[in-house]
Amino acid sequence: MKRDYYEILGVEKSASADEIKKSYRKMAMEFHPDRNPGNAEAEEKFKEAAEAYEVLSDTDKRARFDRFGHQGMRNTDYGHSQNPEDIFSHFSDIFSGMSGGSGGSIFDTFFGGGGGGRTQAGPERGSDLQIRLGLTLEEIAVGVEKTIKVKHFRKCSTCSGSGAKTGSSVQTCQTCGGAGQVRQVRSMGFGQFVNVGPCPTCNGTGSIIKDKCTSCHGEGRVQEESTLKVKIPAGVSDGNYLTMNTQGHAGRRGGPAGDAIVVIEELEHDIFVRDGDDVILDLDITFPQAALGAEVEVPTLTGRALLKIQGGIKSGTTLRMRDKGIHHLNRNGSGDQLVRVHIITPAKISKTERQLIEQLAQEDNFSSGVKAESPKSAASKSKSHKRSEQAGVFNNLRSMFS
Repeated sequence: MKRDYYEILGVEKSASADEIKKSYRKMAMEFHPDRNPGNAEAEEKFKEAAEAYEVLSDTDKRARFDRFGHQGMRNTDYGHSQNPEDIFSHFSDIFSGMSGGSGGSIFDTFFGGGGGGRTQAGPERGSDLQIRLGLTLEEIAVGVEKTIKVKHFRKCSTCSGSGAKTGSSVQTCQTCGGAGQVRQVRSMGFGQFVNVGPCPTCNGTGSIIKDKCTSCHGEGRVQEESTLKVKIPAGVSDGNYLTMNTQGHAGRRGGPAGDAIVVIEELEHDIFVRDGDDVILDLDITFPQAALGAEVEVPTLTGRALLKIQGGIKSGTTLRMRDKGIHHLNRNGSGDQLVRVHIITPAKISKTERQLIEQLAQEDNFSSGVKAESPKSAASKSKSHKRSEQAGVFNNLRSMFS
């Protein structure tokens, strides 16, 4: 029985198209057959995720699936009988937009051309190296250059990657005649089944080494630690990645090196919350600042800046600081910093503070409509006396709570 497509991708039924795409991309990178050679379970999970994405990324198919489940997919044009490699190739659009440097998408770079496997003789390409790089919002806001230490296979300097001992030669494989492939033909009753695979004697290289290099033991590569410098542009997001061509693992016996894939991890910030290219900051202010207005210094991603608060502001009001957010990726301009204002109330007050607050509560602007003193007594006060008294009380409060 088929599993629910939402369950396969690990998303809710209310998930947005971007959430579905992000989840599929993560699974594709994890379970692609090129990264899990010989792992039937990983290949099955990849095909399962591919089918789920094809349905849920299409508005009409998703609506049909939501209403009728898998029964509703029977009359759609989803190619259940397709070759798995054809299915995989349909999803390279997810990885487009970040070129590996040779005109192709990162799907081709990362998975070696879509998972077709080796089809011709010659040195095998080294595998790609995945590096997870944590970045703060401050680094993401303006871009940063990072130095990374990695352990990977590099070309053996003793034999220059050939795998052969100095002075010895590399001989052509007699099993495959240097082709690197062997053909197996089986009769199937109605015809013949031809299978072409890597030569088991030379492992597809087409050559045999008799006297192996003592440094790399015939591999043509040794494990070393290297320092890589990667320049991260401003505005990247969690899950974005960059390709560093030929900085992955070196191939065996002189094979070309794979790539280093740097995957961005956005670190959680102590005070800022990211919303696209905007950042949100919660700011506590005192009651005197809220009533009278103030100019306060607030943190930003690039330092500190002054923020003007108008008198009479209400708690929960959001103020906008233009261009104080994250620089847009691959285009000019930056997001804003949104400051949510919260008026704080002291948990404990002194006897004097209580008296001042009670006195202030009698004034018109601070009254809920119910007076503590009688109307006759209130009317007897002169307007000038009330203004003077209110100003004195408020100044005292301001000094206490500021």
